[in-house]
Amino acid sequence: MINRILAAAALTVAAPAFAQEEAPPKAVTVTGSVGLVSDYRFRGVSQTDKEMALQGGATVTHKSGLYAGVWGSNLAGWGTFGGANMELDIYGGYKLPVGGGTLDVGLTWYMYPGGFSNTDFAEPYVKLSGTVGPVTLLAGVAYAPSQEALGRWFYSGADSALGVPNAPGDKEDNLYVWADASAGIPKTPVTLKAHLGYSDGNAGLGPNGTSLAPTGKYWDWMVGTDVVVGPVTLGVAYVDTDIGRAESAYLLPNFSSTKDGSQIAGAQVVFSATAAF
Repeated sequence: MINRILAAAALTVAAPAFAQEEAPPKAVTVTGSVGLVSDYRFRGVSQTDKEMALQGGATVTHKSGLYAGVWGSNLAGWGTFGGANMELDIYGGYKLPVGGGTLDVGLTWYMYPGGFSNTDFAEPYVKLSGTVGPVTLLAGVAYAPSQEALGRWFYSGADSALGVPNAPGDKEDNLYVWADASAGIPKTPVTLKAHLGYSDGNAGLGPNGTSLAPTGKYWDWMVGTDVVVGPVTLGVAYVDTDIGRAESAYLLPNFSSTKDGSQIAGAQVVFSATAAF
């Protein structure tokens, strides 16, 4: 009996210390990152004329699962983005546990500050992620309803170069489905990663060359690796699409590098350095 009383007393004394060590989670957390990439590839297509981009963003998350954030990158190259030649994404959504995984439902608003007003558009998305052994898997669907930014205003790159729309005000939608996989190599700072995506949208140029699916239906993929070095994650990835030179010929001169006319949706090795906070 004495031993039980002493044990109970010990637990009573220890409880406050344990509570201090295991503090309750914060109601609101802020996370973010800043990074440098050798080429900004959006769904397989270069958005920076196959040159470097400085990118960064931050996310505010509530313990309920609600979140909102902002992300930005410089732009250059095909089409005319206008203004600051910058992409600024504002997003928000809700995450909730489903089975052994996580369901993420939200919306992204793509903006081009100071650019042409008809290039901004909204895209809702649904993502389901989870782990199978050492592998993390994610499947996603993003559907942007009919909007001017996704319309086929110009029927060819030559028409776009003249600046006279064939179908001004045209509205189209865009569907993008994708799957991601990653796995860390045990006892190393190395993570292997892969991506496969499919886009189904308009068959021509959107206004000023900003349409998500510039050649309609196409696949994009990526395989790569990340290495954590202190507070920085270094990455290298091979990115490509099945958009051929002949297939995108009617989009020229917009759908090519301004430096040498090379394909901006062709194979490319992309390097990155990212610091998270």
